[in-house]
Amino acid sequence: MLQRRIAAVLLFAAVTASAAAPKAAAPKTIAPAAVAHPIAMFLRDLSSEGKQRVTFRAAASGQRFFFEEPAGVTVYAYDGSGYRKEAFLKSSKLETAMKRYGAKP
Repeated sequence: MLQRRIAAVLLFAAVTASAAAPKAAAPKTIAPAAVAHPIAMFLRDLSSEGKQRVTFRAAASGQRFFFEEPAGVTVYAYDGSGYRKEAFLKSSKLETAMKRYGAKP
């Protein structure tokens, strides 16, 4: 009788432990399969050759591209072949810059 109770407790513990430990999902990767050389050099410089962690946000709307970093937002305008710097909005946030230029965030 005691052996059945011990077996039941061990079985319960094993089932509970296996149900409580879900498998960890593989980390999500966002890196593209290919990167243009100028973009790779920009990202390298932005992170000081990997010595500094960087955080930025970016969005595009219509003919403009918005790049937010801690110092503010740089606004680029499309000139037919690429984006050229149009303005830098110091201490601005992405949503504010987009609204200023009539873009929807």
